[in-house]
Amino acid sequence: MSNRVFVLNPDHSPLMPCTPKRARKLLEAGRAAVFRRYPFTIILGAESPSAAQPLALKLDPGSKTTGLALVLSGETGEKCIWGAELAHRGLAIKLKLLTRRAQRASRRNRKLRHRPARFLNRIRPEGWLPPSLMHRVLTTLSWARRLGRFAPLSSIAMELVSFDTHKIINPAVRGQGYQKGTLHGTEVRAYLRHKWNNLCAYCGKKGEEVEHLTPKSRGGTDNVSNLVWSCTACNLKKSTRTAEDFLAKKPALLQNIKMQQQTSLQDAAAVNATKLRLLDELNRLGLPVSTGDGAQTSFNRTSQGFDKAHWIDAACVGDGGAHVQIETHRPLMITAMGRGNRQRCGTDRFGFPNRHRTRQKRFFGFQTGDIVRAVVVGGKKTGTYTGRVSVRATGSFRLPQVDGLHHRFCTTLHKGDGYGYRC
Repeated sequence: MSNRVFVLNPDHSPLMPCTPKRARKLLEAGRAAVFRRYPFTIILGAESPSAAQPLALKLDPGSKTTGLALVLSGETGEKCIWGAELAHRGLAIKLKLLTRRAQRASRRNRKLRHRPARFLNRIRPEGWLPPSLMHRVLTTLSWARRLGRFAPLSSIAMELVSFDTHKIINPAVRGQGYQKGTLHGTEVRAYLRHKWNNLCAYCGKKGEEVEHLTPKSRGGTDNVSNLVWSCTACNLKKSTRTAEDFLAKKPALLQNIKMQQQTSLQDAAAVNATKLRLLDELNRLGLPVSTGDGAQTSFNRTSQGFDKAHWIDAACVGDGGAHVQIETHRPLMITAMGRGNRQRCGTDRFGFPNRHRTRQKRFFGFQTGDIVRAVVVGGKKTGTYTGRVSVRATGSFRLPQVDGLHHRFCTTLHKGDGYGYRC
């Protein structure tokens, strides 16, 4: 069964969500109209009273994906009536910032308008988080507010999990062992040379230098779990590709390298850094906020035999998650896509400007990011296409399935709001 449908009064006040069958009957009878496609919301034509029921928003914050669930409390337990998974774009933000940094550095070295470096004139406020991490907090908070406008929420529950990063690397660590990290008593180059027996991790010949499995230009870090010992030839041949791309035809070698590497702590660090900030922001929404730990969520889910999923973990958060009935099995998949950029011109892969960007964002009533339906009745592209549109000033638009569609074939289903949706 799919998610329940959100219902609004004519004054946009939220009512209790109804079943898809009930919403379909209201639409067919003309008593309601479609207010929003994603999440699907209808608005009534006449005022309708609604009995208040305890409806909680439960969150399972993650580094890459956050689970959301609306849970209805009753005498026999809790019932999950709506679920979604929100995919963040923290890595994309980090890569865009690195690209902008490289382009500004390049301009300073060319005979162009001088742009002084700005790294000593900024004071970071208390509680500052990098943009890639703050994005996770703001996006989750934005959806909590949005769901509060579409449903009469009575409370919020959040999983407050803490990761022991040292224990992830060494499960047997205790006591003074926490004071001795991976590189205790050595340094990076000597550690990698010893770890790989002074041999290249890729070809087995004599190694000469440190190499990143995931390049820094693609979001990699200098953490020792992302470093291997390599020869110069393999390092140059690999270039800016990831280890997965470079060793795509050698899966056995890739698996061997991964087995010798330590677990990456990037996701655990992101959750640890943002959890308290998110909790603080949720407390400002004016609703009662409760928390539950990760072990309790895992126990609630496994004891009831549910599959592992972010939105199911969200439904199992807290004490009430021990007895929850999953009513929906088709959660809404939400992907943060961004709302465009402010670049004055486009650049090639080397950072040099090669095309002009117009200041106008909307053409022929459409904007990049709108979800449209295109019905083509003749020609080579005959068919019906649906998806996020990419607009051009020429009127030739692009959809995920086809390129070069004239704007007259397109009809807007959902205005672009910075997210992509999939049921």
